[in-house]
Amino acid sequence: LQGPRYVSPVPRGGFVVSEECGDVKVFMSSRKLLSSLSSKYGHQFGNPAGVCVDTDGSILVADEQRRTVHLFPEHGAPICLVSTGLQRPAGMACSSSGHLFVADTVENCVKVFK
Repeated sequence: LQGPRYVSPVPRGGFVVSEECGDVKVFMSSRKLLSSLSSKYGHQFGNPAGVCVDTDGSILVADEQRRTVHLFPEHGAPICLVSTGLQRPAGMACSSSGHLFVADTVENCVKVFK
């Protein structure tokens, strides 16, 4: 890993880690690298920050530089979930009821999305 920042468990075991100004990597429970989101999806990150995994196993990533949140499903193309309203997204959490919590460090608040 190069500059690991945020980490989140994956429901079926393993974990996902964002790297500063780099990539987001998915590891198996044995700590073996499973995939890189940049390679798997052909997605270019600005500065990936907070990561979380929803109940379907999709990975959500906050990008501080681009001020966005993208969803990376197990199958299919990435989906931009949030493209406006964030100044500097950092930590994130997904709830089982479908809410996304994003800490915005510039505005000193937590924003909630459904």
